[in-house]
Amino acid sequence: MEETSFEPGTFTVKFLEIFLPINFLYYDYMSFKLPDLDYSKNALAPIMSEETLDLHHGKHHQTYITNLNKFIEGSDMSQMTLEEIIIHSSKDKSKSGIFNNASQHWNHILFWKCMKPGGGGSMPKKLKDRIVSDFGGVEEFKKQFIQAGITQFGSGWWWLSIDNGKLVVNKTPNAENTLVHNMKPILGCDLWEHSYYVDYKNRRPEYLENFYEKLINWEFVESNLD
Repeated sequence: MEETSFEPGTFTVKFLEIFLPINFLYYDYMSFKLPDLDYSKNALAPIMSEETLDLHHGKHHQTYITNLNKFIEGSDMSQMTLEEIIIHSSKDKSKSGIFNNASQHWNHILFWKCMKPGGGGSMPKKLKDRIVSDFGGVEEFKKQFIQAGITQFGSGWWWLSIDNGKLVVNKTPNAENTLVHNMKPILGCDLWEHSYYVDYKNRRPEYLENFYEKLINWEFVESNLD
């Protein structure tokens, strides 16, 4: 199965389904907050350094949340869930600031959950069986992951998503995710330079290889299959 990329502004939203457990999404209805990490900021080193996590989680992610709260304060959107804000704002170019910050908040929540100390390694059986069925093998899936991540021009995200019951590899530009394409993202990798430049400079392929082999929390990914 070939990976898919999306151009901004070309999608049509048909419906919204809440894909992930409420305790995972971590929001309230008045203001959004920075979620705690499930691990210490030095726990992913040397694959992802404490400096990177401190800047990425504590500064970049927090900025998206701060901006989002300012954008929606006093509006109808302050009563919406995070996913509802993303879907609603994705259909209105005048709300691009809201969309970008809301989507980046959602993307990063998933990103932090998709990693763990001592990650990577063998996939759990249920996930592996689905990967083999939909991609033809684990190595083919990894090949598509690396290729999609390398070929995403500029900032963006890599995704493993469920599309009509099948696992697919996608890449999206900037803040966009596959929720707005009626898919269910179950694994995401941040391709913005702030996610890897401190540790890898311009060596994105090395970052992707290490993310896949040494950071991914495959058990969490498997838990989002259904």
